Amino acid sequence: MKIILLGAPGTGKGTQAEKICAHCHIPQISTGNIIREAMKTKTPAGQKAQDFVNSGKLVPDEVVIEMVDDRLKQPDCANGFILDGFPRTVPQAQALESMGVHIDKVLDIEVPDQEIMQRLTGRRVCAECGSTYHIQFNPSQKGENCDKCGGQLIVRKDDQPETVTQRLQVYHDQTEPLKDFYQAKGNLVMVEGVGTVEEITARTLSALEA
Repeated sequence: MKIILLGAPGTGKGTQAEKICAHCHIPQISTGNIIREAMKTKTPAGQKAQDFVNSGKLVPDEVVIEMVDDRLKQPDCANGFILDGFPRTVPQAQALESMGVHIDKVLDIEVPDQEIMQRLTGRRVCAECGSTYHIQFNPSQKGENCDKCGGQLIVRKDDQPETVTQRLQVYHDQTEPLKDFYQAKGNLVMVEGVGTVEEITARTLSALEA
């Protein structure tokens, strides 16, 4: 089965991607991993990407699309895959179609912005050992210090309110239009992303059968 997973930052779609991979025995294709692997193995597209990264620029669409095309041709994708982080825009989705890739299901993990803000801005990370906590869902027993090593708990830049707000705005502006794009094709399925991991996973796997 060929699947695309959509969802804003903080929806937990990475966890759901792992669950789907284990259930369906298909690889998870992440844009970030593709770019890093292509640069590491020095593929033609990877060398192009390296030039942009070295100059501090974003890797352009045409290079990312070339990498995705290369990755989807690998033997482990013969029986399907799940795309997480691609496509991010309608032009990327159109490029995917032009490759001749037929997508069976597009799962959209839906979580209200207010819930996402609560999830991300409440996250705390130990500056020493990297252990992760949440002020509401998984607080440290030592308050502002790590239970494991006593290190100071900090808020990552990605989890600061202004950064989360900006990331959500970019998602709504650039990626959310994909829902209409795939809705028109009849393969979009919405999944409620609020609840326990087990509850959300059950909904996600059920959506694959719909």
